[in-house]
Amino acid sequence: MKLTELGLNPVAKVRESTNFAIREIKKVCKNIGPRAPGSESENKAQDYIAENCAKFADVVEKETFKLSPRAFMAWPWLVGILILLSSVLYQLGAFDVVPSFTKGFYISSLAIIVLSLILIVFEFLLYKPLLDPFFRKSVSSNVLLIKKPKCEVLRRIVFSGHVDSSYEWRYTYSGGAKLLLTVVISSFIVIALCLAASIVSVVLRDIDGVLLLVCRIVMGVAGLFVIVGILFENGKVVVEGANDNLTGVFASIAVLQFLKTNNIDFENTEVIAVSTGSEESGLRGAKALVKKHADEYNKVETVFIGTDTLRDLDYMGIFTRDMTGTVKLDPQAAALLKKASEMSGLDLPYLSCFFGSSDAAAMMQGGVKSALLAAMDPSPARYYHTRLDNASNLDPKTIEKGIEILINAALLFDEQGLKDNYD
Repeated sequence: MKLTELGLNPVAKVRESTNFAIREIKKVCKNIGPRAPGSESENKAQDYIAENCAKFADVVEKETFKLSPRAFMAWPWLVGILILLSSVLYQLGAFDVVPSFTKGFYISSLAIIVLSLILIVFEFLLYKPLLDPFFRKSVSSNVLLIKKPKCEVLRRIVFSGHVDSSYEWRYTYSGGAKLLLTVVISSFIVIALCLAASIVSVVLRDIDGVLLLVCRIVMGVAGLFVIVGILFENGKVVVEGANDNLTGVFASIAVLQFLKTNNIDFENTEVIAVSTGSEESGLRGAKALVKKHADEYNKVETVFIGTDTLRDLDYMGIFTRDMTGTVKLDPQAAALLKKASEMSGLDLPYLSCFFGSSDAAAMMQGGVKSALLAAMDPSPARYYHTRLDNASNLDPKTIEKGIEILINAALLFDEQGLKDNYD
């Protein structure tokens, strides 16, 4: 079924849902403000959603979980410190401070670089909670707004966005994408050169002359990059996160608002809008959600539609790979969004998330078919994780089109379920 077949004025009705979403985003930004993962303000935002959006649902559930909110983004400064330590140990060996332990210094230097790479791979690439045991615990939550069907649940569609916002990224705010990419790329080059210098020094029986001088310089310069890691995130500034990702939260809830206010009830399709917590701390909310509900969700045909940062219409797309390209999302879920976008007058491209991740990746890893709808300049945009992501920087056209696609996805899924291709 299409919006145009509901006997409504589709443009006006979608506009009403869009106005609802924008009003709610502005209220949260004004009355609650920035919402760091696991913080009191994040909890207030979840309570607000549970209380004020309950009228659109039959059941409201708030599910808490524990996490270490500062562990995930600790890797930049930890790696910086480890590389500095590696540099110091290398120089001790290179200058024969303890001649009998020269190789020992080189081996220790290499081991620390390998440890740094392990942190990067597990925390940044794979989003594994490697560092969590070493950081202070806190409590976060997910809020589920559930609209039941009139009869037995035979299908389920879950729309979701994350309510938390991030700490500010200094380089994005100071210099935008160019500075951020320069810092990231140069950092990885420096780490690679350090690895090479340490391996050469460990493997070769004797290293002296020009090669030793080059290795000393490489390791010396690398030690200075501790400053880059420590300054990456501004721990004193939490951004408003109006776009990333209150747009996703209230676009998801807008689907329920549309169904409720227009008296649309599905026979056998359950519709859920989820406001996840602590996405910015390594997808912890989605991980908790799928851990708790995967078995229940997979008893009937279920699809998860993540929605993130509906801000830049020209960059709107359907993501088929996530978590820096390491997780393949579900092709049927992507096909559902593709057809819904066509029903909304767009032909959205299939994209890959080459930097970072979304809740869709965690849900997919947990066994729930998932896809992601997002609309952000991947450079990334200047407002990404900065104070510029505020309520005055919303784009109503992008939010409206995103909501229209989500509504069409719900209608299409109710009618046809998941398919490889839609007519």
